[in-house]
Amino acid sequence: MSDTRPALGVGMVGYAFMGRVHSQAWRSAGAFFDLPVVPAMAVLSGRSPDRTAAAAAQMGWAAVETDWKELIKRDDVHIVDICTPGDSHAEIAIAALDAGKHVLCEKPLANTVAEAEAMAKAAERAAGRGVRSMVAFNYRRVPAVSLAQRMVAEGRLGEVRHVRAQYLQDWIVDPEFPLVWRLQKDKAGSGALGDIGSHIVDTAEFVTGQRLTGVSGLTETFVKDRPVAEDSAGLAAAGHSETTGTVTVDDAAVFMGRLSGGGLASFEATRFATGRKNAMRIEVNGSLGSLHFDFESMNELWYHDHTIPAEDAGFRRILVTEAGHPYAGAWWPPGHGLGYEHTFTHEVKDFLEAIGAGTDPAPSFADGLRVQRVLAAVQESADNEARWTPIAG
Repeated sequence: MSDTRPALGVGMVGYAFMGRVHSQAWRSAGAFFDLPVVPAMAVLSGRSPDRTAAAAAQMGWAAVETDWKELIKRDDVHIVDICTPGDSHAEIAIAALDAGKHVLCEKPLANTVAEAEAMAKAAERAAGRGVRSMVAFNYRRVPAVSLAQRMVAEGRLGEVRHVRAQYLQDWIVDPEFPLVWRLQKDKAGSGALGDIGSHIVDTAEFVTGQRLTGVSGLTETFVKDRPVAEDSAGLAAAGHSETTGTVTVDDAAVFMGRLSGGGLASFEATRFATGRKNAMRIEVNGSLGSLHFDFESMNELWYHDHTIPAEDAGFRRILVTEAGHPYAGAWWPPGHGLGYEHTFTHEVKDFLEAIGAGTDPAPSFADGLRVQRVLAAVQESADNEARWTPIAG
């Protein structure tokens, strides 16, 4: 029986860590979910012809382009997936949207609020022509996080009073770790604040259904200079020595905020939490109960029901692998857990379903702009001795 679903060609820009994960998502989404359209892995774009060709062969892309502008021009590309450093997000996304291509863009949406505003405006223009866009905050698609959001929306926690969010890593604790692009402001925009802090801001707002209205924050760079990485071309020309370069982003950020519903929130984003590999955590305390999640145990959600007698109360573990849990029913039998890569498959599935239905997916570029404004407010506060800073918009 022939497949009558329309095929949409995907062109992906970037093939490193995020490119590999996104490629896996494009390959696997149709094998586990009944999608309204069929994604075809049409073109991979990267600057190096040899490296891009090798990556395309390994990850399953049909063709290669060394210029993303040529990728956008191709008739066999209907979706552009942006997996590049943040300094190129705005230019690629706006060009793709204006060319009538649907866009999936990695987080954070941009390096500055001005860039994010331009991207959101382009997305709004494109939506009027039926062109869809989404920012890739993949932790929304962890089944346990989606379940937490559902439980809060159902009123299981009552009034949300306090949120604690953390993202703890340790991958650059060693002062000999090289000066990669993520440690350069002109490419990454910011350090832990934008890279992993953006995730916990989005997760906190997603789970609670509320917005941050103001923040007070501090940032710090613990290792000021690092060895120049082999692929960090141009550092010497920028005034650095041939062997070391200056870290121009934060290593850690801590901030507190107020939610639109009146509750308080605290955030920590650090790459200097020794022993923590990818501890993305959120705890929500409400008048009727609490929830706690830690990505290092990503198939578990801990729930405390404060309405039952104290003698029977306490946090209990929910193993989020049942068919009735978000996304989980498409995968394995209960108890057979999911992993990091599945969140991106869920992301692709939701994006393609929105395209098929002609609806706007979430999180939108407007949502990404919201997060960018929070990050900018935190940085402004940190630059002014933790002064309380309202969030614009």
